[in-house]
Amino acid sequence: MPEGHESDVHLDDEAHLAQLGYKQELSRTWSGFSNFAISFSIISILAGCLTTYGAGIANGGPVSISWSWPIISIFILIIGLTMAELVSSMPTSGGIYYWASKLGGPRAGFFTGWLNLIGLVAVTASVAYGCATFFELTFEEWGWTDGFSLNRVFVFFLVILFLIALINIFSSHLLALLNNVSVWWHVAGAAVLIVALIVIPDDHLSLSQVFTDRFNASGWQADGSTSTVGFWLAIIPFGFILTQYTITGFDASVHLSEETQGAARTAAKGIWQSIFYSAVGGYILLLAITFAIPKAADGTPDYGSIPAGGVAYIFDTSLGAHWAGTLLFISSVAQLFCATACLTSTSRMMFAFSRDRAVPGSHLWSRVNHHRTPVNAVIAAAVVAALITLPALKSVNGIPTAFYAVTSVSVIGLYFSFAIPIFLRWRHGEKFELGSWNNGRRYRWMNPIAVLEIVIVGVVLMLPTSPLGAPWRDEFDWASVNYAPVMTVGVLVLLAIWWSVSAKNWFTGPVHTIDVPEPPVPPVGAAEPAL
Repeated sequence: MPEGHESDVHLDDEAHLAQLGYKQELSRTWSGFSNFAISFSIISILAGCLTTYGAGIANGGPVSISWSWPIISIFILIIGLTMAELVSSMPTSGGIYYWASKLGGPRAGFFTGWLNLIGLVAVTASVAYGCATFFELTFEEWGWTDGFSLNRVFVFFLVILFLIALINIFSSHLLALLNNVSVWWHVAGAAVLIVALIVIPDDHLSLSQVFTDRFNASGWQADGSTSTVGFWLAIIPFGFILTQYTITGFDASVHLSEETQGAARTAAKGIWQSIFYSAVGGYILLLAITFAIPKAADGTPDYGSIPAGGVAYIFDTSLGAHWAGTLLFISSVAQLFCATACLTSTSRMMFAFSRDRAVPGSHLWSRVNHHRTPVNAVIAAAVVAALITLPALKSVNGIPTAFYAVTSVSVIGLYFSFAIPIFLRWRHGEKFELGSWNNGRRYRWMNPIAVLEIVIVGVVLMLPTSPLGAPWRDEFDWASVNYAPVMTVGVLVLLAIWWSVSAKNWFTGPVHTIDVPEPPVPPVGAAEPAL
């Protein structure tokens, strides 16, 4: 980019940010590709697709992979397009709650911000824990450890949190570079996995098996029935977590918008492009894994061994220990990139929310160091992520069910926080001030569909995923409880009390750190159709 043009872009970005009420505090060194890269890294098809694959198979079998993924991906893309329009109009760190505040008032902003922050902390915790699990599985395949140990996984988890916090404390430019590298690691790594799964196994499932076979290991139906109405309306939706959890965290493009050049357009593109390319790449990867599912001695697909063993079982049985270890290592490194990006996004949101004095101790979390990085917010997010994952030390039949609860919390918190400004933008209709990237009149049907999908999937993810976690069942076991609704509803109740008793008296929404120019500077670029 020519030096003069780059300078003009910086001035336009700072003018747009000033119009929104903020001075340029963070270092604006991220390119449009870097902005796309952080959302692509957090979505991470080598993380979500592999860590929650067992949940997809257990709740529906191959049809839960081959049909649910593309269908749910289309709905998520619609969600992303509605958010892209919002960030183009208001490109700020912590933009999710900023949008809600501007469109719905302080109360909407307060609840949106806390849901978003809770979701981001949970997604950081779940990705870091999944990464630790995959490193443990890698070392087991390579013969470096003697058997699988949840205690050792938790130690790895703490080490990973410390490492990614250390990386995040350095300059924003280093993080942008790492995310650029992460994109190519994901592309090349996914290609290696796909080729290996196609070429190496001696046998594969048939096309019919991948697209029509059903399986039910949820435990809700003793006979494992796959033909009842309940199977289609309850069991299959439990498997939606595979897609909804994998394709999340794309709000990172929003949270890094104050560090991105030409943010009104590039952050918008970063959201929908990261979703689209992840959906396509993830589907190819998932199909390759599903076709490689090993068969039992009688020649039938061995779906029953997958829920507990996950993709590690498929890799080991179909490819052998050497290749299994290699593929698990590729995924582990990808998940390390992903966890690093998650913590970056979380810390920026915490910085922005604290800048507006909504977080206790906000004067600490809104500070930046000489690298213009919110160090205290990085450390706080990492510590909280460790604390909420402590229940994962307990397991049921070797499965840390708390991990799936944390993934549910991340999905519920993030997507519910998205739903509020998406609904408010729809309610504003033609009064909404468009940015340089927008959906035109398509918002009229896109925004309601986005909100409806979020509500339906969110409710499903708060239900007990196993009869062992249902309090009304005789076999109830606390270790199997899906504590996502307890945490989500509990936090919302506490927030409601806090708002009624105190916060409504002092939280007035975004706090300007600069005088808004008069007359206002118009949004960067002329409004034009997005698609």
